[in-house]
Amino acid sequence: MTVPPIDLTRRLGGRIAVVTGGGSGIGLATARRFAAEGATVVIADLDERAGAAAADEVDGVFIRCDVADQDSVDHLFDATVARFGRLDIAFNNAGISPPDDDSIETTELPAWQRVQDVNLTSVYLCSRAALRHMVRQQSGSIINTASFVAVLGSATSQISYTASKGGVLALTRELGVQFARQGIRVNALCPGPVNTPLLTELFASDPERAARRLVHVPVGRFAEPEELAAAVAFLASDDASFITASSFMVDGGIGSAYVTPL
Repeated sequence: MTVPPIDLTRRLGGRIAVVTGGGSGIGLATARRFAAEGATVVIADLDERAGAAAADEVDGVFIRCDVADQDSVDHLFDATVARFGRLDIAFNNAGISPPDDDSIETTELPAWQRVQDVNLTSVYLCSRAALRHMVRQQSGSIINTASFVAVLGSATSQISYTASKGGVLALTRELGVQFARQGIRVNALCPGPVNTPLLTELFASDPERAARRLVHVPVGRFAEPEELAAAVAFLASDDASFITASSFMVDGGIGSAYVTPL
């Protein structure tokens, strides 16, 4: 699907945004959207080539970051504020879904732990680092990437991925409630299946798994990254000023489906 061009407002004008996993997929699409809406974007990624290219494209800044490492995460957010003087938006989006994370019967502890570190512990570390600055400002918007699998069960399991995204939802609700009266909103983005390199790689080796998932999406297709980026931009903006501690489903209806159209 080709997403039609959008007549964008400048509702993020003057704001400073950090996007983890900004070198590809939803992160890159969101960095583009943020920049188009007027934000200055700091791209964080482990892949230096992809991250630097993304930063060049959006006229932003690249900071290499291992989101599972506390010192690396602290440097990301501290360096952003040192350079720009503030932090308005943190899109904690980096994540992995490796092939050795599968059924609980076959997923070994090292695979489980690596996914937890990158998908869940990273959100704890990034939120903590962002909040140090946002609490001082008494303002800010944090958006954490969870998933529709955090609220649905699947027989095509990625057990650690699913558990990690459930943790992201719980953490997000807690922070959203805790910091609401300090001018800080914290929300979880819950995408359905999205046409990203991560999904493509996962399904390329198992077309049957892809087909089993697609049949459950009422709109009959996977999302495009730009469609998720639009939702993130909304949550980051003042248009979402009364939305916090939410699980924001952008899933093509899969979370509400019992039987899908033929």
